[in-house]
Amino acid sequence: MRCTGRYFISLCCMAGISAVLTGCGAKDIVASYEMENYNKKIYEESLYAEDLCVSDTDISIEGFHGDSSLHAAALFDLNNKKVVYSENLHERNYPASTTKILTALVAMENSSMDDVVTIGSDAAAASFAIDAQVCGLQQGDQITMEALLNGLLLHSGNDNAVAIAEYIGGSVEGFVNMMNERARSLMATNTHFVTPNGLHDENHYTTAYDLYLIFNECIRYEEFIDIISSDYYTADITGADGSVRQVTWYPTSFYAKGEAALPSGAQVIGGKTGYTGEAGNCLILLDEDAGGNPYISIVLGAESKPLLYEDMTAIIDQIPNIN
Repeated sequence: MRCTGRYFISLCCMAGISAVLTGCGAKDIVASYEMENYNKKIYEESLYAEDLCVSDTDISIEGFHGDSSLHAAALFDLNNKKVVYSENLHERNYPASTTKILTALVAMENSSMDDVVTIGSDAAAASFAIDAQVCGLQQGDQITMEALLNGLLLHSGNDNAVAIAEYIGGSVEGFVNMMNERARSLMATNTHFVTPNGLHDENHYTTAYDLYLIFNECIRYEEFIDIISSDYYTADITGADGSVRQVTWYPTSFYAKGEAALPSGAQVIGGKTGYTGEAGNCLILLDEDAGGNPYISIVLGAESKPLLYEDMTAIIDQIPNIN
């Protein structure tokens, strides 16, 4: 930036005074001048990051070591705005179905839970590979956004993700552009998504820290917490022929299914699972300690589901030891 005229002369004078004077006197003069003449909004305006947990390096917990095969892991103390533990916090990883938390966020911000969505051919379960996780949507079905979000987050329906994307974005591509724009607005600058469901693509990536930023925004919505903490959800779906069928979806988390022992360090409120061969086993959770204080815990890239929950439990069990 170029300085001209009186402003330049004033700054030069101040620089000269600062160079000649020594001790606290010089500092006081410069500080006084700055406070009187600079744009005070620079100092007074609240910063977005002041409400976030921030760290540019990995952080260890004394006596605790994560699984060496992990791609990334982290624990965030939300009330104290502190990264308690992190491993490969800012390294790029494939997120698998943890992608769907951003899909849900964009959906909640751009639709009503009462909206009725008609399922197109690309969102029908039959259009996915036989081993893909789907909620069983059929072309021509009509279903509420509330039901779509429950199937998306609880049962991890890839078909639900496409249905949401087409309804809100006009197309999957249009919706993904909205997702990436929203990620950037949250400062998740190491994130780039190409699908709304997280099915593998080399150009579809994020970091443990970016997932924290996205999930931290999601939990501001009561409906999001209601969904991820539910034991099940029963949807009423109207078929193309007008008949109504009911489908019940359950969480995919082993904690919720009773297939993994719950941590003793804090209560698991709920979260989102993910798996592809390239991403490994992933999990992001909202936890709450005995005093009701919230935490976000993340594990990315565990080699197996048993290891995923062993690692996550070990991380959550550190919460009572946090000073």
